[in-house]
Amino acid sequence: MAYTVNPTPVGPVGSQYCVCKVELSVCGQNLLDRDVTSKSDPFCVLFMEVNGKWVELDRTETAVNNLNPAFAKKFTVDYHFEEVQKLKFALFDQDKSSMQLYEHDFLGEFSCTLGMIVSSKKITRTLILGNGKPAGKGMITIAAQELSDNRVITLSMAGRKLDKKDLFGKSDPFLEFYKPGDDGKWMLVHRTEVIKYTLDPVWKPFTVPLVSLCDGDVEKPVKVICYDYDSDGGHDFIGEFQTSVARMCEAQDAFPLELECINPKKQKKKKNYKNSGIVIVKSCKITRDFSFLDYILGGCQLMFTVGIDFTASNGNPRDPSSLHYINPMGTNEYLSAIWAVGQIIQDYDSDKMFPALGFGAQLPPDWKVSHEFAINFNPTNPFCSGVEGIVQAYSACLPHIRFYGPTNFSPIVNHVARFAAQATQQEAASQYFILLIITDGVISDMDETRHAVVQASKLPMSIIIVGVGNADFAAMEFLDGDSRVLRSHTGEEAVRDIVQFVPFRDFRNAPKETLAKAVLAELPQQVVQYFKHQNLPPINSEPA
Repeated sequence: MAYTVNPTPVGPVGSQYCVCKVELSVCGQNLLDRDVTSKSDPFCVLFMEVNGKWVELDRTETAVNNLNPAFAKKFTVDYHFEEVQKLKFALFDQDKSSMQLYEHDFLGEFSCTLGMIVSSKKITRTLILGNGKPAGKGMITIAAQELSDNRVITLSMAGRKLDKKDLFGKSDPFLEFYKPGDDGKWMLVHRTEVIKYTLDPVWKPFTVPLVSLCDGDVEKPVKVICYDYDSDGGHDFIGEFQTSVARMCEAQDAFPLELECINPKKQKKKKNYKNSGIVIVKSCKITRDFSFLDYILGGCQLMFTVGIDFTASNGNPRDPSSLHYINPMGTNEYLSAIWAVGQIIQDYDSDKMFPALGFGAQLPPDWKVSHEFAINFNPTNPFCSGVEGIVQAYSACLPHIRFYGPTNFSPIVNHVARFAAQATQQEAASQYFILLIITDGVISDMDETRHAVVQASKLPMSIIIVGVGNADFAAMEFLDGDSRVLRSHTGEEAVRDIVQFVPFRDFRNAPKETLAKAVLAELPQQVVQYFKHQNLPPINSEPA
């Protein structure tokens, strides 16, 4: 076993796209007994593949005399949706106090991707020995949990009879919210807008993460200071008070919470001082701001479909200059794009059966042109088993079709949209559809495609377009609404941007992982945006 021994765990491995942290809990069942006089003393080591080598991230504690350990120490890993993060869990029987793993007896290991774990939430698998055989009846269970407090607090605040601070007019009040910092000083968390010329302001409702306002602890003190705004920055102090989120949550729409705003200096000077006005909590609501990982851990499946361009402009697949020519390495730009996207997404689909469709070719036996055909020639069952299945069906179909034209996208977009529309009837965040279109060029049915994309933007669906070859891809950039909102030919606007276009030529000389990162970078936020827009929480979500 070639392990890179790294006694000091490395820091977070991965790109700047880190979505969040995931906590992994590990249990073992029926582990091998390596000790003669007593049971094994197992511990678990987590490795991550970095540049083709297994690097140790962390270790659990040792469970003494225990063949069914539940380890208290959890592993924390940065989660990156757009990367294949390979993990290995290796169990050892502690024999000595050495940090060197070869000094301990090996009890078996299990390798998988982080995507596999989070898409199942919990997995139980057989432990394997170095020779590839099962480690007796030994099993490992790994459970994933997102390590973030996704609660947000929305506050609606007002004031009444605040002190008048301006000589010739009323005050221009605003509020500042503080929490206690680690150093014992108050730390500014939020500042409201200024309401001009009033002693009875009504501020706009605002939303902040609960962690920002009170570190997630609703009993923690929160200090609120009211100032009168001055353009020179020398704002006049009106008053302050302390409260807590728990207290502010007592406010209901019909029963606002009223808090006295106190100026301590005035309070000391004046005997009959009451307050410097009232600050009113009109409403205080805590909700959950769900993340992409919340939806995946809740059981949402990513449904993957591939659309492949077989138009004549690609060139004859037997000619080495053709974009469909499979080189001696067994690949081409179409296959590279399928692998890059498919190997990430397949972890998030439980049955790993993917429809693969072609367009722009004449099909046997009557050689009619089709813009929506199953590349396995089975129209009732266009599914391929895993990314390997798509690759095999693609290679097998090439000799049997005639490349033709035109380049029509809308039939395939509408094909996937029909399934996405059916999924909306469940009224649950259970399925999200991803269509990968790989094409060499200019769209012939631009009006129909724009219309199809605008309609699809209302559905749980995203479209990834990878442009292969060296054609002019201006039309694709137009569909990718990053710079402006896409409109159909009738003028209807897309509800959200669901198209991500990437030209393959930008990645020809880059590591293959870079294409997947660029192509999938926007997908998590598109999934969250859709389900939030529909007010659909994750299937197994807890109330805030």
